[in-house]
Amino acid sequence: MRLTIGTRGSALAMWQANWVRDRLVILRHSSDIKVIKTAGDQEEGAPPPPPDSGASLAGGVKGLFIKQLEDALLEGSIDVAVHSLKDLPLDQPPGLVIAAISGREDARDVLVCRQGVLTGDDAGFAGLPSEARVGTSSLRRQAQLRHLRPDLRYVPIRGNVDTRLRKLDAGECEAVVLAAAGLLRLGLEERVTEVFSPDQLCPAPGQGTLGIETRSDGRLGNASVERAVAAIDDRPTRYAARAERAVVWCLGGDCSTPIGAYAEPSADRLSLTAVVARPDGNRVLRASASGPLAKPEELGSQVAEDLLGQGARAILDALAPGQASASA
Repeated sequence: MRLTIGTRGSALAMWQANWVRDRLVILRHSSDIKVIKTAGDQEEGAPPPPPDSGASLAGGVKGLFIKQLEDALLEGSIDVAVHSLKDLPLDQPPGLVIAAISGREDARDVLVCRQGVLTGDDAGFAGLPSEARVGTSSLRRQAQLRHLRPDLRYVPIRGNVDTRLRKLDAGECEAVVLAAAGLLRLGLEERVTEVFSPDQLCPAPGQGTLGIETRSDGRLGNASVERAVAAIDDRPTRYAARAERAVVWCLGGDCSTPIGAYAEPSADRLSLTAVVARPDGNRVLRASASGPLAKPEELGSQVAEDLLGQGARAILDALAPGQASASA
């Protein structure tokens, strides 16, 4: 079978698409990669399109990177779309399905500092001088980091990994916070100044994994495509991701809300930790639980209920318009 894989054109997106293609080749399916320029790939600094443009599917900037790929799937011009799972909405459009979730790269967040910023004995986040600018547009990251270091300035920064590093090196900020997975996949691990533990900075649900999307309605012979892609699926990671995403679902959030969730599979068990944080960092709620690997939604619901009991609803309901759509 010959498949067309749709992807954005950034270096990281191309790495991800090639990873999927290589796995399909092993399964004896030849593939072509088709680059699709999404609304999110517009010139840096340009404002997002208006809400009625359809580009806010996943909330704010994230949806800009998804809609054109999903449109291409539905139109049949591609057979497979490759996404970072953390960017995918909880609900797929009718006719689409996440046919596979990849094994997980490092799910943690990392700090990357500009050369010469750290001059003291502390070589990481603790060593940043007061009022240093830390670039991240993620409300989830900003809220948790403000809880740890309220004396720093957290400034929005957009663009792919290369663009954010370029802005850092150009002096737009003293440090940036990025997903470890992207840097590792691009061979840029030497740029990492510090790795945040999940206890310091709880990752985004699905961070470090790929969501591989196909059509699900049988049109255009897609049943065989879905079966082919499903062979890439990593079962323990899928269960972990389902638990993480269930937390967000039960809290009524989306992939841009200040909610972190991280699950670790072990044998037939799953351990899950999640946080909800006030944007100003003054309050961070945390809940953890473990349960059977094969019941991820139940575990996610249990952890979400714990967070709600601690007051998560008041934090989420108090989000100002536009805050919940900050990009991660």
